[in-house]
Amino acid sequence: MINKKVIKDIESLQKHIKSAHPSFYFSSQTSTVIPYDKIESTLDTDNDYYLCDLSQMPKSMKILENGNLKVEGAVSWKEAREFLIPKGKTIKTAPTEELALITAGAATSCTGERCFHFGNLRSQIHNITYVNHKGETQVLSKDKPFPYQSDRLKVYQQEFKLYENYKNAPYPRFETETDLLIGTEGQLGVITEIEIEICDDEAVTHLFILLPKWEENPQAHMEIIKKVQAFKNDIILCELIDSNAFSFLSEEDRPNKGLDAIFLEIKSSSFDKVYEEFIFNLSCVNQEEIFELNASKFHNLRASIPRAVFEENSRMGVTKMGTDVQVKIEDFEALLAIYQSFSKLGVRYNLFGHFGDAHLHFNFMPKNEDISKCQDAFQNMYKEVAKLKGSPFAEHGIGIIKQKFIKEFWSKNQIDLFQELKQNYDPKNQFFPQGFMNLR
Repeated sequence: MINKKVIKDIESLQKHIKSAHPSFYFSSQTSTVIPYDKIESTLDTDNDYYLCDLSQMPKSMKILENGNLKVEGAVSWKEAREFLIPKGKTIKTAPTEELALITAGAATSCTGERCFHFGNLRSQIHNITYVNHKGETQVLSKDKPFPYQSDRLKVYQQEFKLYENYKNAPYPRFETETDLLIGTEGQLGVITEIEIEICDDEAVTHLFILLPKWEENPQAHMEIIKKVQAFKNDIILCELIDSNAFSFLSEEDRPNKGLDAIFLEIKSSSFDKVYEEFIFNLSCVNQEEIFELNASKFHNLRASIPRAVFEENSRMGVTKMGTDVQVKIEDFEALLAIYQSFSKLGVRYNLFGHFGDAHLHFNFMPKNEDISKCQDAFQNMYKEVAKLKGSPFAEHGIGIIKQKFIKEFWSKNQIDLFQELKQNYDPKNQFFPQGFMNLR
């Protein structure tokens, strides 16, 4: 039986956790790996199961003496950004979906668009306050080692080195104390507060570069992704929206002329350097196809397309079928080749995402009769990604939808360590029992 519960304060959360009912905790319902429209049919209902809504938890924000931002409760990325703007500050992480909550972002180890310059969210979190399986409030620090030590953990950490330069690996990075909750998707406790780094809100300039379609000629794409790596100190984000993704917007909102587009957010103080040393020297780009956009149009374009894709899938009654793969820069052409093979399957598709990080989202838009074909294509793709030593899910977590693909990237050691952590930190298996840490 599925029970729905709205939790409105810490005391209620602690009381519910002490009851030890198996539960799934959620907030903004913006996750792309949890099928919220079908979640009741995807969860184990042999016992009473609770869907616990944390979106009404009391919220607060405060800039600490050390310059970090303390976030408590149901604070979204948008609210944090708006809170900081009058103070001349901003957050370093900027998920495309700004309405998602920061605490949920830590649980899934989201990265967002500005990772190209600022690095991943994990590196920005200094402290996490959470409620454990006993209903106790505890604080985790980035400055302390991972709280569970074993020989298996040492092997796990050694195996992780293969993925240490990615935003997120096929399994969480267990090095510091805060890593217990970052990327474990709420399977070891419920995050209630976060202390996160912020920075000065510098003036930026937004450029929009039109390119030939990647399916037909990816030469310009390859030139840009290789050359842009030298400008991470000057360029905050480097994003791609392909011609297919633009088709989800009304014609008057499409500035792309039927082409692909690269978006750059550049520090205004570095603009001359970036233009002279990078943009002006691009041999595969027509200088007449480079435009400046105002910040509002830039962010509206970037956010509206993923939402439109989601709405289209909902209208068609199918679950989102998208990738979240990141590879090394030198393997990016191989990843594009895989996506080029997808474009020939006769299924509607689009490609967008964090181009500078070699981290894109390929989305099928299938009819019901195409779903099996798309699933087979993804299954084969993840085998190829494993050969490339790429990360299959570098941003949004594993959730429920992507569990069937993850074992290709695990050894027995990861599975055994997850079981040990569940036994130690969730002995009654009450936190998201259907999560990846229970896969065998």
